[in-house]
Amino acid sequence: MFISPAHAQAAGGGGDPMSLTIMMILMFVVLWFIMVRPQMKRAKEHKAMVEALQKGDEVVAAGGMVGKITKMTDAYITIEIAESIEIVVQRGAVQTVLPKGTIKSL
Repeated sequence: MFISPAHAQAAGGGGDPMSLTIMMILMFVVLWFIMVRPQMKRAKEHKAMVEALQKGDEVVAAGGMVGKITKMTDAYITIEIAESIEIVVQRGAVQTVLPKGTIKSL
């Protein structure tokens, strides 16, 4: 009486399946260029930096340890962090190579 009967409506938002597929592909491409590609580029740069390490380089290791490379093996490097104090870390733990003479100015 007071409420008119409800009329059924067609469900909206279905859209064309092809447009949905194109939108999903577009979202994947955007995520690739925003997230995945830059991360892969940074990993490639870090790998090249680690491979180019040499004895005598001044580096920052994981955790902020600053020192000079004294010994190197395939998997590990020895870093002198103070006079006659050395630590052994994995090559991948090196975060940055510092310019020569940085440690003396600290």
